[in-house]
Amino acid sequence: MPPIPGSGLAKGLAVTLRTMTKRAHTAQYPETQPELPPRSRGVIGLFEENCTVCMLCARECPDWCIYIDSHKETVPAATPGGRERSRNVLDRFAIDFSLCMYCGICIEVCPFDALFWSPEFEYAETDIHDLTHERDKLREWMWTVPAPPALDPAAEEPKEIAAARKAVDKAEAAAAAAAAQAADTTPPTTPEADA
Repeated sequence: MPPIPGSGLAKGLAVTLRTMTKRAHTAQYPETQPELPPRSRGVIGLFEENCTVCMLCARECPDWCIYIDSHKETVPAATPGGRERSRNVLDRFAIDFSLCMYCGICIEVCPFDALFWSPEFEYAETDIHDLTHERDKLREWMWTVPAPPALDPAAEEPKEIAAARKAVDKAEAAAAAAAAQAADTTPPTTPEADA
């Protein structure tokens, strides 16, 4: 059966009429802050203590918007006769958010959990040069990173926590055994010994 002429137009107008009768929902943005989903991508925060200057984030960035400068320091030997070590020290860590495309590759490739997503999105500037955030500014963004979601109660305990718990239990058991042994070896005091 051939379609009725004008049925497509009627369907389109029906959709338009349905939409016109619904009340519009406009978010009053500056006065009312939006409720963002927990994994929103706003700005990147840097946890500087975890950064080992491995340069993976800068190498993997498709936009080349991460700038890292560092120098090497010699660390003296920990034991006598040991050899000196060298380590990288972070001098500069900057992200140019005017180039960043918010792909998150830098956060995913970081092996030491030094970069995190923050849901903050209000960092517009009047000068494009101010969109290059140095490490002090990136550290400030770190305090806006939300806490990770709670673990599933039925999930297996992480290996690191289980190992730490075993070490604490072992240390507590050793301390209790030492206290019990010390209590057994002390001679009992008698009134004659005091006189």
